[in-house]
Amino acid sequence: MPKKILPIEGNSPGIALPRPRIVESLWRAGLILVLVVVIAWAWTGTDFDIKKLINSLPRMADFLSRMVPPDMTVAKTVVVSTGETVQIAIFGTFMSALASFILGMLAAENISPRWLSQPTKWFLAILRGIPVILLALMFVSTVGLGPFPGVLAIALHSTGMLGKFYAEAIENARQGPLEALDSAGANLSQRVRFGILTQVGPDLARDTLFRFELNLRETLVLGLVGAGGIGFYILLYIRAFQYEKVATLTVVVLIMVVLVEQISVAIRRRLR
Repeated sequence: MPKKILPIEGNSPGIALPRPRIVESLWRAGLILVLVVVIAWAWTGTDFDIKKLINSLPRMADFLSRMVPPDMTVAKTVVVSTGETVQIAIFGTFMSALASFILGMLAAENISPRWLSQPTKWFLAILRGIPVILLALMFVSTVGLGPFPGVLAIALHSTGMLGKFYAEAIENARQGPLEALDSAGANLSQRVRFGILTQVGPDLARDTLFRFELNLRETLVLGLVGAGGIGFYILLYIRAFQYEKVATLTVVVLIMVVLVEQISVAIRRRLR
């Protein structure tokens, strides 16, 4: 039986008009106003000046002209430094993945008690909060120059992020398989292997590949403080005003980043 629409006082019979959402509109207007104020505050605090940027264009063009044509005599240095950069990113990511898996399980509230999971999450947050460049400077000053401090900085900083991602993936695992394994008397390793990894394995792999992309980019920056890799040679040639060699290394960096990203995207797509 069709429902009847009752007339509303002050309106036409049979027409129900929606009540204005004044409070919601005020909230939206307030949020927009706050956003505008924050952006304006950031603008004034950063000395952003369009005129200054336009006036600097000739100097930018002069700087870039010094890098043309690229100097290909540094091909051997390019090969060695590029390989070192990739090695730092790979091994640093590998070490962080191992540590993150352990810490991720300790931080996951569905398999660890709260008194253990919560402090582990705080520890991971602290690791994420330390700038990777600061870690690199610390390790360079303690273990010396080269790729070793770069690996340590990448591994420690990556663990903060990967551990968080791993813990969230484990917490999102369905409880049904875990409860079935518990009822069958499975031990911890069996629960992890058959109850967790079978569900979140692709997610962990995607997160690890994504972190590897970030680590490769961060490795380029770490070289600027002496932590090895191609960034170290870029800084070396800049200080010697050999911009043609810097151009060669820069082109290689761009190619390497694009290739790694495409390979990573292809692998993550297959893991879906």
